[in-house]
Amino acid sequence: MVNQLSDQPLIPQMTPEHQELVKAVRNFAQKEIAPIAAEHDETGDFPITTVKQMGEMGLMGIEVSEEYGGAGMDTLAYALTMIEIAKADASHSTIVSVNNSLYCNAITKFGTEAQKQAFLVPVASGAKIGAYSLTEPMSGSDAGTMESRAVLNAAGTHYIINGRKSWVTSGPVADFVIVFTMTAPEQKHKGITAFLIDAAQPGFIRGKKEPKLGIRASATSELVFENYACPVENVLGKPGDGFKIAMAVLDAGRIGIASQAVGIAEAAYEAAVQYARERQAFGGPIGQLQMIQQKIADMKTRLEAARLLVYNACAAKERSKVTGERFTTEASMAKLFASEAAMFITDEAVQIHGGMGYSKELPVERYYRDARITRIYEGTSEVQRMVIARNELGLR
Repeated sequence: MVNQLSDQPLIPQMTPEHQELVKAVRNFAQKEIAPIAAEHDETGDFPITTVKQMGEMGLMGIEVSEEYGGAGMDTLAYALTMIEIAKADASHSTIVSVNNSLYCNAITKFGTEAQKQAFLVPVASGAKIGAYSLTEPMSGSDAGTMESRAVLNAAGTHYIINGRKSWVTSGPVADFVIVFTMTAPEQKHKGITAFLIDAAQPGFIRGKKEPKLGIRASATSELVFENYACPVENVLGKPGDGFKIAMAVLDAGRIGIASQAVGIAEAAYEAAVQYARERQAFGGPIGQLQMIQQKIADMKTRLEAARLLVYNACAAKERSKVTGERFTTEASMAKLFASEAAMFITDEAVQIHGGMGYSKELPVERYYRDARITRIYEGTSEVQRMVIARNELGLR
């Protein structure tokens, strides 16, 4: 099928390089991550050892050019990696997602050469961990209401940042953070500026760690800034461009979360199929029952539809590198459908497993808990519907 507008393939083609990547990531994820997933979910401990291993494999900067420490691959490679990692453990995939699509992507697109050398190379290579901080306790989808402030000092050399940020993925362990805060509050969204923050500097305080329903091994916390002095050369983009940068980066981030949702859903689906083949009831395997077969058919259909929407978004993002066009609608559609498909599929997987699906002895209850966040972070399902509709209606 060909997209008439771009005359480019609608669905990207998987090359031998992609196939080798999938094989390598799947092997690593199933051998190194899957066996420790339940333990880290229980304790909430950050899986630093396997995260470092992912860095050594080039998975923390997949789309970043080799010049800046990355793997130099494309969007499809990123999505395929996310699916395989999420299939083993959603927490690990969350760490990969933030590092790649929110942190590295932002600096790749908007950073200066000096900023790339200082803040991108160490993170893309896996030596350091990056984070992205937009949300505040009273500011989520409506970023224009954020209360944190950055004020330029009298000498014009530093911005003094004060405020509290919340729900920062990798916040407890991040070495560098992209922080969005107000420099001109009276301008609301147009008064937000993005800053590159070195967590080792005075005034950076890691706040309370969030006790989460799912993705528990993906460390999430508040960040507090108390007179943090950020050099003007660490402004990402231009002052006042923060909201524009945040939204552009979230387009890529939504492809990552959609891929994560596919990975979680695929794990739950495969577990359900296996159980339906093995579980005996009413004189045979429960997979012979029409009600179970209906569930399997619906799960498989939604899983593959979600996968194709992810691939479509990957193709749109690749086209955007040539045309400069936004891929907002494609990313939002993928994120919306895949996240809701993941919730449906994991719920049905629990139902097929019956009582065992509710037990921590099997991973399906973890899949169910992990899937729930995909409908919330990097833009709720409600926000995705608003974004898609407004784009289709030509509203801004």
